[in-house]
Amino acid sequence: MEKLITGVREFQTQDFPRRKAFYERLAARTQRPEALFITCSDSRVHPNEITSTEPGDLFLVRNAGNVVPPDGGPAGGEIATIEYALAVLNVRHIVICGHSQCGAMQAMLDGNVPDDLPGLKAWLRYLETTRQIVRRKHQNLEGAELLKAATEENVLVQMNHLSTHPQVASRLSMGELHIYGWYYDIGTGQVLEYDQSQGVFRELGDDALAASPLPVRAASA
Repeated sequence: MEKLITGVREFQTQDFPRRKAFYERLAARTQRPEALFITCSDSRVHPNEITSTEPGDLFLVRNAGNVVPPDGGPAGGEIATIEYALAVLNVRHIVICGHSQCGAMQAMLDGNVPDDLPGLKAWLRYLETTRQIVRRKHQNLEGAELLKAATEENVLVQMNHLSTHPQVASRLSMGELHIYGWYYDIGTGQVLEYDQSQGVFRELGDDALAASPLPVRAASA
């Protein structure tokens, strides 16, 4: 905690005074985020740093495995946040971003979550579709290549889950919402985007490619 407390003090005495006017404007107006960014809870993934964005630019959902529970399941924070982003904040862009060395993906592949982690075991059931796709499609891969393929496939699965929600589906049908699938490599800083026309993840271009979640082509190995 010492590092955190020291950081707060530095923010209050150095960073905040330099940008006092910015934070005052931020506090005085209603938030207007550029996008809803759905990613993993992994502490090494920093959405604002990856995208070089400011406070107020991203509305965030974070959980183990960047999961979006499909419509019809138990109500939870993920769905409440997505609904708020669309209906109240009028967000028109949603990014689902997986990442390298994802512990949730590795746990899904290993299938050996301890019984004394019942919450995690229950949560990883949302990854069952991803697990089945990987098991059937990527039998020839192992190690880091398998983990990367699984992470990319999971991004596509969660895009499909996202599209099952009425607030999302209605806006997609009207062309009022765009969804993007990304993969972030922690060690290289590389960001890949899903190119639906080619069915692959490729280097993020100057113009981000939205994908229509239903139907969606599976990522290549």
